[in-house]
Amino acid sequence: MDNTIVATHDTHAEEHHHSLPQLRHHFETEEQQREAGTFGMWLFLLTEIMFFGGLFFAYLLYRNWYNPAFVAASNQLSIPMGTVNTAILITSGFFMALAVWAAEVRKQSLLVMFLILTTVFGCAFLGVKYFEYKEKWEKHHIPGASFDVSEFINPPVSAKTGKPIEEPLSPDMARKTQIFFVLYFAMTGMHALHMIIGIVLLFWLIARARKGDFSSGYVAPIENFGLYWHFVDIVWIFLFPLLYLINRHPGT
Repeated sequence: MDNTIVATHDTHAEEHHHSLPQLRHHFETEEQQREAGTFGMWLFLLTEIMFFGGLFFAYLLYRNWYNPAFVAASNQLSIPMGTVNTAILITSGFFMALAVWAAEVRKQSLLVMFLILTTVFGCAFLGVKYFEYKEKWEKHHIPGASFDVSEFINPPVSAKTGKPIEEPLSPDMARKTQIFFVLYFAMTGMHALHMIIGIVLLFWLIARARKGDFSSGYVAPIENFGLYWHFVDIVWIFLFPLLYLINRHPGT
């Protein structure tokens, strides 16, 4: 009798899994699988917060120690480019939120469109970042043997006032600007790496969305990726003022 009940239960469980192809064998229900996936994503984001938190702490510590060098180095960054990238990333996050909504209401065409727009704006962000990095390369502001401190020791003179645009730094303090750029490339580089990983995942989600994988109420991958993408947005919201807006002077 017991064997019959167990066999019947196993048969029903197998039929249930066949009716939900996205349900993995080690989960009893789709809701259980969804909760486990969401918990796993939040756990992953917690490790990311600790990782970036360490970078932020190092940045704030060195900024406090070598503030004149960090101010001078920060003024070498382009606020227009940083502002444009901030707007691009916020727009990308907005389309990602719309993609989650489209998945929840089972609008396949809208889901595909919003995922594509999220990808386009993500690629645009990386494009702007490329030109920023290119400018640093041309100015020899890449940390290393070829790093140029002359502009910090003898800053250019303003055409209007005839005075240096920035306060000249001592040779020793000028060399400390390299620490700023080490942290700049470490923080923005890791952020860009997360963007690249996200864009690769977006291509995968777009391919699945086109096949209709998320049109039957199965939206967990879209929701979890949305959490990841919004986290990347938030990291940049902190990076922009910390790196670009240190005691900016008019005209710099």
